[in-house]
Amino acid sequence: MTPFERLLPARAGKIPTHLILLLAGALWIWFSRVTPQDALAGSVAPRPGFQAPDFDLPDSQGVQISLSALRGQAVIINLWASWCPPCRQEMPALQKVYRDYHEQGLEILAVNATSQDNIQAAIEFSTELGLTFPILIDTDGRVSRLYQLQSLPTTYFLGRDGSIQEVIVGGPMAEALLRVRIERLLGQAAP
Repeated sequence: MTPFERLLPARAGKIPTHLILLLAGALWIWFSRVTPQDALAGSVAPRPGFQAPDFDLPDSQGVQISLSALRGQAVIINLWASWCPPCRQEMPALQKVYRDYHEQGLEILAVNATSQDNIQAAIEFSTELGLTFPILIDTDGRVSRLYQLQSLPTTYFLGRDGSIQEVIVGGPMAEALLRVRIERLLGQAAP
């Protein structure tokens, strides 16, 4: 009898270890999966492939702007603060791409994390740079919590259907990076 044959009778009736591990892995995957409903309920951080959580906030002029009203457009959501150096550095690039792509269906929502900032400082900063895209004021941190903000700046690229295509945490983003991503978003068909 070979050494291999001698092992067989000893293992007869037992489940091989690799099958137990495979079954355990499959169960882990099944029970730890994230559904679109989980993402919309805010129990997980918004991520690519899921619909962006809807919100409405006032802009710096007091006009309410709703994310869902922008369906059909490519949208960049940029969470920022006036005291944040990378935020300050990437704003001119955001303004340039807004100027160049707005007529093609791009909207930028610059959500000021006002709960960590100052409204006056945000308005002065946007005036100083001549920003023409909406500066939204998140005074109570609701959107920062909804998007589970961890770092400033954080930028979400949304397709025309409202789904998150990409998330960039940190910055500053280069203008070339923005242009590549925007052109990809604008190339998608409207819903």
